[in-house]
Amino acid sequence: MFRRTIIGLATVLSVSSLYAADANQQLEKLWNDEWDYRATQYPSIARMSTGAPQSSLASVSEPVQLQRRAQWAEYIEQLDAIDVAKLSDRNRINHAILRGQLVNRVSSVDTKAYLITMNSDWGFHNGLAGIGKQTTLASVEDANAYLQLLQAVVASLQENTALMQKGLSLGITPPQVVLKGREVAVEPLLVKQAKDSHYFTPFKTRPDNVDDKTWSMLANKGESYIEKSMLPAWRDFYQFFLDDYVPNARTTLAAESMPNGKAFYQGQIREYTTLDLTPAQIHETGLKEVARIKAEMMAIINELQFDGSFAEFVEFLRTDEQFYAKTPRELLMVASYYSKKIDGELPKLFGKMPRLPYAVKPVPAAIAPYYTAGRYSGGSAANHKAGEYWVNTSKLKSRPLYALPALTLHEAVPGHHLQAALTEELDGLPNFRRYSYISAYGEGWALYTERLGTEVDYYETPYDHFGRLTYEMWRACRLVIDTGVHAMGWSREQALDYLGSNTALSMHEVTTEVDRYISWPGQALSYKLGELQIWQIRRDAEARLGDSFQLREFHDAIMALGPVPMNVLTNEMERWIASKE
Repeated sequence: MFRRTIIGLATVLSVSSLYAADANQQLEKLWNDEWDYRATQYPSIARMSTGAPQSSLASVSEPVQLQRRAQWAEYIEQLDAIDVAKLSDRNRINHAILRGQLVNRVSSVDTKAYLITMNSDWGFHNGLAGIGKQTTLASVEDANAYLQLLQAVVASLQENTALMQKGLSLGITPPQVVLKGREVAVEPLLVKQAKDSHYFTPFKTRPDNVDDKTWSMLANKGESYIEKSMLPAWRDFYQFFLDDYVPNARTTLAAESMPNGKAFYQGQIREYTTLDLTPAQIHETGLKEVARIKAEMMAIINELQFDGSFAEFVEFLRTDEQFYAKTPRELLMVASYYSKKIDGELPKLFGKMPRLPYAVKPVPAAIAPYYTAGRYSGGSAANHKAGEYWVNTSKLKSRPLYALPALTLHEAVPGHHLQAALTEELDGLPNFRRYSYISAYGEGWALYTERLGTEVDYYETPYDHFGRLTYEMWRACRLVIDTGVHAMGWSREQALDYLGSNTALSMHEVTTEVDRYISWPGQALSYKLGELQIWQIRRDAEARLGDSFQLREFHDAIMALGPVPMNVLTNEMERWIASKE
């Protein structure tokens, strides 16, 4: 009897293990199938695995968008049929992330978000415009692929124009106020001769392995296509943008004012924050954070014994020459100094450091005039490319030096570069996670690291500390402004006044930032909400672990997860804390 029971138990365990294996195998097959499908839809994904030269672009036409939506919905059904309880710990995370990605993709089609092809910060045309500059031809194969790519650019222009026309007819466009002046990115392409076009530049250098006659034939094909098709297509788009799109774009600001706008805005909140919060809840959180940070800012003003109000102190920061670089080179040198300074402090904060280095570079001149103060551009060890910390060297009177320390932590290390480079080194990460970006995790982490500078004596003066608080206040104000504009009827002037009166950002930055929130609903919420979630997890860990809490281990545990939604981060770090108790 005893022996029979043991055999029966072993059989049950064996069957149970088989079912668990089946669940994991089902999930792994599903995510591989879904990734293969993405590769058929997005040529950039296919190139990740093949390394083939770029010869095509993803279609963005409305029928294709609807076809994708149907396939994504089918994948969601298959995911929901898998018993999550039978998945391994790692695959439980993978399941949650893949489902979140697919739900967001379906929502973006249902709310017709694809009809909005640009905002004040980016646009499809920026990517198309840069293709010639980014292409190097090393063979006949490369040249033939590039000739196909030029045709794809023209097709993409036409498809995006059709989407914009559909958006006009439905009232689904960016607000008119943020579109004015955005044509400057197209103007350099409106040359008279094909050989003066950026698109012809790759043909100007003949590879050593191609003979003159063959190269001349290929270059002539390129010149002819650029002359007869490419340049006319860009001229048509330019005139459409100026004559039709901007004048007829909606004059309202709120996302909720568009057709199905409430669902659209809620979908944007879910996509960028990974949290199920209402605009009212987010607005209230923002007001509380603004009040808390304002008190810390006033403490610094009192420490400096400044004789004047908060507004007068901010005006002093915005206008006194001591706080501004006199040349672009000087600004880059100061940014480089702070980059190297924090490099030396990283071993105090992390047990594992990335192998990939990063460089400090200016924001490209073509986009600098209306770009933010800085940005991170990712690198890749596999492609022999370092990460890049971009610093905006245009409009120097708008780039205060007291903000550079916090900006450096955010964009370089221990912010975006460190997080992205460590993610690249993670083993066993499925492609759908390795090549995706979760804003609440990435931006929340980067904002969290700005305050880490206070723990390693990184900030050198009270003004540097005020600059850090200005950046934190800036992100807190986003919670108030984004929800105020898109759900509570705020005007652009109200938003400008709120951000300008609560931070020491230059008025140029105040304007570009507010226009960003107006034209990109929800994205700016991810920074502060993600950061607050990370701090909540850390405080919980410190309280429960007491003297055994190790900051380096805590940071390593977060980085080891890779990009994850906030609910997954909270759950997995709860497991980590429990394992240390």
